[in-house]
Amino acid sequence: MKAARFDLVRPRDLAEALDLLSAPSGVVKVMAGGQSLGPMLNLRLVEPDLVVDISAIPELRRFERAGDTLVIGAGCTHADIEDGRVADAGPDLLARVASGIAYRAVRNRGTVGGSLAHADPAADWPTALLALGAEIELASREGRRRLPLGAFLTGALSTALHAGELILAIRIPQVSPSAGFGYVKHARKIGEFAHALGAALVDLDAQAGRAVMGAVDRPPIVFEDAGVLFGGRIGPDIGAFDRSVADEALKAAGVASEAARHVHVEILRRALAQAIDRAPSAARAAA
Repeated sequence: MKAARFDLVRPRDLAEALDLLSAPSGVVKVMAGGQSLGPMLNLRLVEPDLVVDISAIPELRRFERAGDTLVIGAGCTHADIEDGRVADAGPDLLARVASGIAYRAVRNRGTVGGSLAHADPAADWPTALLALGAEIELASREGRRRLPLGAFLTGALSTALHAGELILAIRIPQVSPSAGFGYVKHARKIGEFAHALGAALVDLDAQAGRAVMGAVDRPPIVFEDAGVLFGGRIGPDIGAFDRSVADEALKAAGVASEAARHVHVEILRRALAQAIDRAPSAARAAA
């Protein structure tokens, strides 16, 4: 099947793009890399009157450090991050996530902003960036605003984007040198959508951690205090992982299958173990 007829406009800068989005005529869709929108167009799951291709806008391809925050333009591709053309938030964090997304051809075109705007529960970036405490910067003709990523993701394939608005950048706090990041994905084969995702950021010296379970039919499940998964406390003498806490969270999220919950819990356990193993705890080293 081929896409229904639509108009295509490729704005040269952010102001032109926002002008197009602020005065829509009919159904308007924004396209960055097109790795999600393209198949939807061909399957006629969406039939827009206008597609605004934002891939040539320089403001969306920038990255910079603003104090202790890494700011990545929404138009940066997965391959930009994988290949180091975009700075990382810590040693081999974002690059590790990017390298596991689909296939290289998809990573060459797909963008981090496009992935977040599509909000597929099985996508890598929502889960990984929630663990890293990311914020989303949004732009419209009326101005700019920021949202925590958790507030931006409102449901499966659903976000807090307003009409006339697009993602400008992702803001990621620089990861502490004493923290470890873990990311584990379960899929039947390389390149396939994930069936379970686990991400964790653990700082044993600061006795703090955040853990996330993704690939559920809703926004990822976030444990803002990962200590609840270890009997209430994270530290150099961290205790055993309590599977029942994660299992109960999945039940509350509507995951009825015991087998599916087992997979999700195990993937989270592995992500946490990876994060703990990568956390260079001074207290643990001295013991």
